[in-house]
Amino acid sequence: MRMNISAFTSLILVVSVPLTVPGCEREKDRLDAEVRRLCAQDGGIRVYETVTLPPDRFDKFGVVHVPLRSSAKSSDEFTYEWDITYFRKGSPEMWKNHFRLVRMNDGKLIGEAISYSRRGGDFPGPWHDSSYGCPADGDISGLKQHVFLSVEGEGRK
Repeated sequence: MRMNISAFTSLILVVSVPLTVPGCEREKDRLDAEVRRLCAQDGGIRVYETVTLPPDRFDKFGVVHVPLRSSAKSSDEFTYEWDITYFRKGSPEMWKNHFRLVRMNDGKLIGEAISYSRRGGDFPGPWHDSSYGCPADGDISGLKQHVFLSVEGEGRK
């Protein structure tokens, strides 16, 4: 008896999916647990100095523009640095984001944010990879909201 290509492909999928999916889920669960552990260890925002600015320094969304150090001009008062450390590349991948907010005139570190993330590790298909990360505000936006206050005493609006 001859089996055509599509029947053979279907047979391979029927046999391989139940064997592959549990392995994918176990690895994702393991990495998600590691992300949670690392977040509890040192994730989050640390503010070393708050900065009070006039309301005109905030845009209509209550955000202060701060450029990445590599694109900062000498006239910029603040800049930020962003380092990504990969613990694992591919699928799944896991990494650490480390943001540092710096005052330009004296080079002082005024705040930092650390977050951890996992992406991928799913069964291959046409869908987007799943992801997990923490803490929710452990990025440059969250850091700026904690550091910059308006004259009226508000951070973001």
